[in-house]
Amino acid sequence: MRREASVLHLDLDAFFAAVEQRDKPSLRGRPVVVGGVGGRGVVATASYEARAFGARSAMSTAEARRRCPAGTAFLGGRFAAYRATSEVVMGLLRELSPLVEPVSIDEAYVDLAAGPAADLSVEGVTELARDLKERIAAATGGVTGSVGIGSSKLMAKLGSEMDKPDGLVVVPPGTELELLHPLPVTSLGGVGPATAERLHAVGIRTVGDLAARSLPDLVALAGRAHGTGLYQLARAEDDRAVVADRETKSVSAEETFERDLTDRTLLGREIDAMAARVGGRLRAAAYSGRTVTLKLRRYDFTTLTRSQTLPQPTDDSRLIAGIAQRLLDEAGTAGGLRLLGVGVSGLSLYAQGDLFAEEPTDAAPPAEGAAPAVAEPEPELPAERRWWPGQDVRHDELGPGWVWGRGIGRVTVRFEGPLTPPGPVRTFPADDPELHPADPPDWR
Repeated sequence: MRREASVLHLDLDAFFAAVEQRDKPSLRGRPVVVGGVGGRGVVATASYEARAFGARSAMSTAEARRRCPAGTAFLGGRFAAYRATSEVVMGLLRELSPLVEPVSIDEAYVDLAAGPAADLSVEGVTELARDLKERIAAATGGVTGSVGIGSSKLMAKLGSEMDKPDGLVVVPPGTELELLHPLPVTSLGGVGPATAERLHAVGIRTVGDLAARSLPDLVALAGRAHGTGLYQLARAEDDRAVVADRETKSVSAEETFERDLTDRTLLGREIDAMAARVGGRLRAAAYSGRTVTLKLRRYDFTTLTRSQTLPQPTDDSRLIAGIAQRLLDEAGTAGGLRLLGVGVSGLSLYAQGDLFAEEPTDAAPPAEGAAPAVAEPEPELPAERRWWPGQDVRHDELGPGWVWGRGIGRVTVRFEGPLTPPGPVRTFPADDPELHPADPPDWR
């Protein structure tokens, strides 16, 4: 544990939606949902206006449409715009310290003790954070972030979550347990739905309840590694270092069961929950992956892994779960399983179609090592399918804008940008030769 509050955590607020509202002035103050806009789409980010109606990340787009009122903007994403904004923010963080650890495109830790800041008192880091927030808003055209500062990564991240959006919480050294113990146990990293259910069943609902349990109790509940980790975090014991420019090689989740499980239905639910967590983390970190791996530990402590590699990278929780279910069918559950894990590796930055896929794919991916199928030539897309809601476009006569809607052979464009007032709407034939895809607008 550090003596000073010198670990900073920044979490940009509703990042994808905030960039869309910055670049599309007619959407400012309105509910905005970014993600897949078709039948199998998943919400990547919902603006705070949309969250008021219950929309949230990892929810199906269909459910978000049911919850949100008419007038909500459902947009496919523009990863180039998000990446450009993120790079500006990460550059500002590196002015504070050479030790910046990006966790995802909109989140990072900073080790202030490694930087030039002379004053690491609570007052000093509070002033530093206020200045950082002002500079981020100015440099990004109004995108805001919430900042937490504490004596460890744990406390910094909890601080950034406590006063969103546009929040600032500094946890003074020595007060960690006062803040930590009243929080729900789900506030701790690694306490997913399955672990939370197990802890709730024995009366552990707050971090304080967790801290009151002995190490042997928690090891019995959650396994040696996970139980020891929970024991330490409940006491604010976190000495993880800030690691600059960490490269993510895989994303995974696993659960150790209180008793060996053979029930295929129960194990299937566990796989679905873990795949949802893995998919959510992939989307939050702006990654997709090609290889899905199932890890299982049998009753006799033998550990097996089974993998399948896809032709294209994915972040789709349902696809990940489906592959993991098939891998479990192949491996079997004879004798019982004491641990199960789901992971995705072979990571790459999102292709446009990964996060914002529209059409369902019913065909199961080929098993690893199987002969590849002969590819059928893809039919040319109808003209209107070349456009997607939110896409940046340029008209030869009317200039830059974005796709407001499409259908019945037409595409509707709103002509505006980050530095203009809300603009007019015009409709064109979907194959209009004067309408072209464009790069994201410059907000500076």
